Order: sequence, then C-alpha cells, then structure tokens
Amino acid sequence: MVRRMSPESRERPQRTAPAEPLVAVFVVIFTVVDDDLKVLLIRRGIDPFKGQWAIPGGRLRQQETLDKAAARKLVEETGVQDVYLEQLYTFSELDPQARGGAVAIAYFALVDYDSVRLPEREEWSTCWFSLKGLPSLAFANESVLDYALSRLRNKMEYTNVAYSLLPRYFTMSQLQKVYESILDKGVDKRNFRKRMLALGLVQPTERKAATGAHRPAQIYTFSSRTPTVI
Repeated sequence: MVRRMSPESRERPQRTAPAEPLVAVFVVIFTVVDDDLKVLLIRRGIDPFKGQWAIPGGRLRQQETLDKAAARKLVEETGVQDVYLEQLYTFSELDPQARGGAVAIAYFALVDYDSVRLPEREEWSTCWFSLKGLPSLAFANESVLDYALSRLRNKMEYTNVAYSLLPRYFTMSQLQKVYESILDKGVDKRNFRKRMLALGLVQPTERKAATGAHRPAQIYTFSSRTPTVI
C-alpha cells in the first residue's frame, strides 16, 4: 500500500541536525627577552580576522586529549617541549560568528627564549611581542592575555615556575630580572636572594661567572625543574 502524504505534512519543514560547537585549543606562550616579558603571536592566514595577530591555536583533533593538543601546538610553534605548560581557562565567547558556537580551551606555557626555534613560513608567521606594545588582536584575545598574565604573576609568588624561563645555570641577578620583568616592578636585591634561598627554590653550584671588573658571580641552579608549590 502506498501511503499518501497529507497537504499539512508536505508543508512541514524538515528538521536539520544542530551544528556542533567548534572546540579549539590555544596556548599563550610567554618568554623574557632583554628584561622584557613577551608573548608569541601568530598572524592569521584566513578569515575571519585574516592578517590580524592572535594567540597560536587550532581545532582539537579526533581522539586527542586537551593536554596533548596543547603540547602539540607548543612544539609546532616553538620546537620545545618538557617546559611549564598548564591549562588556564575555558572561554566560550571568543568567536561569536562560529555556527553552533565555539569553545576555546586556553593553556599557558613558559619557555627559555634561547631554546626556541620559530617556524620559517610566509603564511601564519609568528613573532614575539612585548606585553607593553601589543597589536590589535583577533577573537578578543586581549582578555585571554590579561587572564594569563594575572595567573602567571600569582604563580610567581608560590611556585618555582620561573625555572622554565631560564637555562639550567644562571646568576641570581638573571633570576631577579625575570621576576621583575613579570611582576613589572623592582625588588630589593638582598631580600630577593635571601627569600629564594630560604624557600629552597635554588641552590648554589661550584661554578662562577666573570662579570667584568667585579668579583665573579655565584652560579645557581633550580633545586627542581618540575612544577613545585612552595
């Protein structure tokens, strides 16, 4: 038997499956260069916001965990791994144009500038920018950077995360300059040294560094190069 459709059923609009939200992972990558805190940005090669700078990121791949996606993106843009990398926050309003909505999971990483090798490519080029002189950013990324900087400054007060911004061996002056660059304020040299040693964050080595006409400076190393809460 052939079932005939009623006029009402012919006019009824067909249902379409709702669009799935876009899930992206991106990484705020900080470093310190010449006593200045900088962030790595990427120039977008496609719309939306083609030609504008943004935080490096991309879509989450199938069967890929968030942590693995963030680590992959970090290696793709800097060539480094085994550095400080932490999930920062989940944002849901960075791309209002996305059909079905968008969820962006942000991470932040700290890297030693001398260890980084930026990819050489004409499109989707990358560049370090001072936090004091940022260009106009895509996807409301300014709010993400503000959140990441606040988190980083808080971390400096009760963890050893600065290890990821320095080589294995360094002077106390180099360590102090990293702190001052991030906190954006000077700290007392004597009190800083006393606090670092009292907290057990760093320990002296048998090495010395020549500093011109001055007495050779003591070389230090971090007691642990894994994330540690004081």
